[in-house]
Formats: sequence, C-alpha cells, structure tokens
Amino acid sequence: MDSLEWKNKGKLVSIYNQRVFTIDVGNKEKETLVILHGYPTSSYDYYKVLPELAKKYRVIIHDHLGFGFSDKPIEYSYSLIEQADVALELWKQLGLKKVTLLAHDYGTSVATEIIARHNKQQINLQISSLILCNGSMHIELSKLRIIQKLLRNKITRKWVAKLTNYPIYRKNIRNVYFDKNKVTNNELQEMWYQLEHNNGKKVIHYLSNYINERYTFWHRWIGALKETQIPTKIIWAKNDPVAIDLIAGLLTIEIQNNELFWIDKCGHFPMLEKPNEWVKLVLN
Repeated sequence: MDSLEWKNKGKLVSIYNQRVFTIDVGNKEKETLVILHGYPTSSYDYYKVLPELAKKYRVIIHDHLGFGFSDKPIEYSYSLIEQADVALELWKQLGLKKVTLLAHDYGTSVATEIIARHNKQQINLQISSLILCNGSMHIELSKLRIIQKLLRNKITRKWVAKLTNYPIYRKNIRNVYFDKNKVTNNELQEMWYQLEHNNGKKVIHYLSNYINERYTFWHRWIGALKETQIPTKIIWAKNDPVAIDLIAGLLTIEIQNNELFWIDKCGHFPMLEKPNEWVKLVLN
C-alpha cells in the first residue's frame, strides 16, 4: 500500500489548533481499539493488520504530532506528556468512553502516561485492557542505536537531523528486523516519504527527546504499570535488538495482571515482519 492510499483512509482532525491525521474504521457498535504507534514511523506501521483488526474492533489510530501526516510545528515541545494530551483529546472528540489500548515502541510511553492519569482517576475514559508491544519503557535496558544516541544529544542532534537521508534511514530500519528480507524497498520509501512530509526532517531531533523523558519520568511511568489493575497483554518480538526480551520479562514481574506472548525470530516491528502471527495474538 502506498502513502496516498493510506492517507485516503483517514482525515485531519483539529486538536489544540494542530491537525492530527486519524484513521477510524470498523463497526462503531463494536469494542474500540485505540493504537499508539512508534518512532520514527507512523500509523502506516499497521497497514498490513488493519483489515483483520477492523473485523473485531472499531479501530482508531492517529499519527502523533511530528509524525506521518499530522502537523509538524517547529515551535513545539514534542513532549510525551503533550502527545498523551493530544491522544486523550482526540478520543474525547470521537466520543470514546471505553477502549482497549494498544501501544508499540514510542507509543508505550504515551500509554504509560495515560495509565498514570487513569490510575489517579484524572481522565474520563475506561480502559478495559492494555496491549504492550516492544517498547523500551525500561530505558536503562534498551540497546539504543548509534543514531538514536546522536539524535538525543543536544549538541549533535540538530546536525544529525540535517545529515540524515534515505540511505541512512533505510539501513537503520532494516537493522531492527530479524529477517531483513521482510521489509521491502517500497515500504521503506513510503516510511521515508511520510517522515519527510510537511518538513518532517526539521523536527526529528525534537522528537528524539522522548528518550530523555523516559529517564526523567521513569518512576511515574514504571510506577503506573506497577499500580494498574488493567488486564495487560504483553506481545513481544523476541529478537528485537532495541527493546530487548529482558524488558518484557521485567514487565511480567511488575504488572499485576498480565499475560506474555512471544513472537520468535522477529525484530522490532512485529506487525510488519510477522503480521499474521501478531494479529492473531492481539485478537485472541
């Protein structure tokens, strides 16, 4: 699927004076699944699995600000706290009262901020279940790529963002797959197109500050997972070179009501690398 076809599935919704690209598919009478995507990609990560998900759920997935087809303002914090604000306001505008929350990678930290507020009854949203996939919430265990380290550094990040090009991007995305042949050149080109869309390269170094926030808010967000009573399904690609399997193992100890499901011989993007296996675990 190309980017134009994906874009035509959604619409731009105004949230706090910013346009947020949102896909809302499936029967509105069914249970609602909301999805928080990862970094540095977009909602496009779910193009292979969306048709199956929509058979069971009303599926709502948006591009975080700074990603995909959403707005990418220059003067903006891109804090995970604000990304949570945007997600919650979007869901409020769509009239959601009860959801299953699924998050991957960067999205898992947005999710833990939402869970922290949910624990304190600060939001008017019932979360019936939580699904976590390959996210480095335990940032101290994460095996960050060199480019991630450079982009989070306040001295180097602006220059690295300027120098980043498609060959560098393509190499870094391929390297987080277990089977490098599972990602096509067309997919990589579409991912890059969406990253560049609307001057995206000018904000990518701001987006990378999420790594620093994972250290700053570690106690708040890991504490939220320890406190929550929400039934949680942990679906983890076992061969992820970034969000390693030790993180999933630790989450099973910390989250009170959880089940862990492994996807073997699979890297960081299980919904793209092993979509059939991944979607069966989500829908089970």
